[in-house]
Amino acid sequence: MKPAPVPIRVRPVRAADLDRLAGIAGSLETASRWQLSDYERLIGPFEPRRIALVGEEALSGEIAGFAVAVLVPPEAELETVAVAPGFQRRGIGSQLLRDLVSALRSAGITLVHLEVRASNRPALALYRRTGFSESARRPGYYADPVEDATIMSVDLPPLAGTGEES
Repeated sequence: MKPAPVPIRVRPVRAADLDRLAGIAGSLETASRWQLSDYERLIGPFEPRRIALVGEEALSGEIAGFAVAVLVPPEAELETVAVAPGFQRRGIGSQLLRDLVSALRSAGITLVHLEVRASNRPALALYRRTGFSESARRPGYYADPVEDATIMSVDLPPLAGTGEES
């Protein structure tokens, strides 16, 4: 039986969140293994620019997950969507991804790419539900264990009134 949805608030990452983000990623078999310096680049005026969001449980304020994209306008690369084990299958990843895509569109991004382990069925399903489609595969891209990467992308139509319409 699927757990009940959890109401969350989505907001930008803050410095005080970084240890929790590293803890979430460290608890997930398929999450990126970033160094602390990688997390520090999520805040502040670093280049390339990133949009990093956290989803916190509305009642307790506990951070349940996070999503990060790096911007190389007019494109972006989704670097990670990670949800803590106790919060998975409750719609948090979907909400984070929807809010991230909205923020990317507002930033003028028109194409988003991502790489995901070919065996990560929950992530593949999440991305497909959000409109991503497979565009390529990279054999042996991941290590530990060696595995193919599925490359996915989604076109983001410009927002109305931005002057970017065709």
